[in-house]
Amino acid sequence: MPYQLGRKFKIFTLNSNPELAEEIAGLLGCKLGKSSVTRFSDGEIQINIEESVRGDEVYLVQSTSQPGYEHVMELLIMIDALKRASAETINVVIPYYGYARQDRKASSREPITAKLVANMLETAGATRIITMDLHAPQIQGFFDMPVDQLLGIPIIADYFIEKGLEDTVIVAPDNGGLARARKMAKRLDTSIAFLDKRRPEPDTDEVINVVGDIEGKNAIIIVDIVDTAVTIALAAKKLMEGGAKAVYACCTHAVLSGQAIKRIEEAPITELVVTNTIQVPSEKRIPKITILSVAELLAEAIEHVHNEKPVSPLFE
Repeated sequence: MPYQLGRKFKIFTLNSNPELAEEIAGLLGCKLGKSSVTRFSDGEIQINIEESVRGDEVYLVQSTSQPGYEHVMELLIMIDALKRASAETINVVIPYYGYARQDRKASSREPITAKLVANMLETAGATRIITMDLHAPQIQGFFDMPVDQLLGIPIIADYFIEKGLEDTVIVAPDNGGLARARKMAKRLDTSIAFLDKRRPEPDTDEVINVVGDIEGKNAIIIVDIVDTAVTIALAAKKLMEGGAKAVYACCTHAVLSGQAIKRIEEAPITELVVTNTIQVPSEKRIPKITILSVAELLAEAIEHVHNEKPVSPLFE
């Protein structure tokens, strides 16, 4: 059954993830709004909305992935343009909320960029945020507007269920990822394990112990972000040394910076399952990487908000 959209509904995208935005619009049965992003000769971003949005309920799809400064500025400028064009509401769909890893002061004289970006989005004129797998759940509290945080675990879990792997164990690569691992394990009805990392003394090598039964099992490492891939590559090596039958890895956000692709290719990882919250460039789409789409989940969330239906069922 097609989604029911009012005549005041409009959806736009910018440059970070146009493929995902096109897919969302297709599922909703509408077309993307017309807008253009150009540059002045010095590189300054210029945005033009090429249709009326007066009184409209607007949804704007943009991940703040790298280059983060460009995509954040595009987003802020577009929000300002929509506000000045008298859009009634500006609902920002941010599949990947970047600058979120600095969510607290770990030491003196550090910024809290997750809060800074939240402040900028509010000041620009955003009225609602729809996002996926924030680096820390408390980031929702940095906003004084509604924030709907959707989860990638159900999509990834369904993929592994359909894959039909037997004798699985979900692995958190550190103590901090245990909550995420438990959620995944519950959906797959399996056990969990984790890597315990510690330094016995200063200036000594880090000791890594595998806690849990992994011998002869298909281990599935779960994280929220794969950036440099150092963590999952090291975890895969330790799991294979500990007797795992095979190692899989999965995440919601595939940042894949630096030497990440090389590390994934060289690591004893059978498959890395990611989603398209960040658009993975064609040169990084190696055979080991499987990309799942979050378009259906985001389209459903947009429709629920638009038609004033509860969003909570989508969190389950």
